[in-house]
Amino acid sequence: MTIPRAARRALVKGAAGFVAGLAVWLALAPPYESAVASVSEAVLRLGERPAVTRLTARRGEFVVDRSDFPPAAPRPGLPSADLHFNFVILAALLAALPPARASRIFLAFALLFAVHVVALCCQVESLYATRLGAWSEANYGAFSRNVWASAFHVYQIAGRFAAPFAIWWPLAWREPAEEEVRKGPARRRKKRKG
Repeated sequence: MTIPRAARRALVKGAAGFVAGLAVWLALAPPYESAVASVSEAVLRLGERPAVTRLTARRGEFVVDRSDFPPAAPRPGLPSADLHFNFVILAALLAALPPARASRIFLAFALLFAVHVVALCCQVESLYATRLGAWSEANYGAFSRNVWASAFHVYQIAGRFAAPFAIWWPLAWREPAEEEVRKGPARRRKKRKG
């Protein structure tokens, strides 16, 4: 069985995109994590009265701090690579079957950044709702505990793998070229005559 030339080309380009995406991801992870932490902190603080959450990126984790935590209490750390490794998957997809314009590639990574911010916000809220013992029960009802825990788990189990495909698919899809559409019926007529 031979692999069609177009498929081979897409596989080679996808593998090159994976390697390039991995290199970029490894090189830029610290500043990227800082940006995700900063934006996520701002989003979380919008819903807090008073605004108490502080997020920092440090050595492969997002450290969660609140100004109302006791000074001696440990600050929870959330693994950061679990959140954003799907950058590499999106890079491979964009390299294998790229969208038509550079603006679509920029849009794809901007959408993935937004997904990472929402996922980190859900993870922090899940931490607050389920892992802080009596404080969680006093500040989150059963329904909100389930919502935040579910949102975080959906991202962890399926969302982080599905997000790159969901972003890439509509951006890479193109209408058939006008010329190809015109050739289609003519080709079918020739095959019927033969």
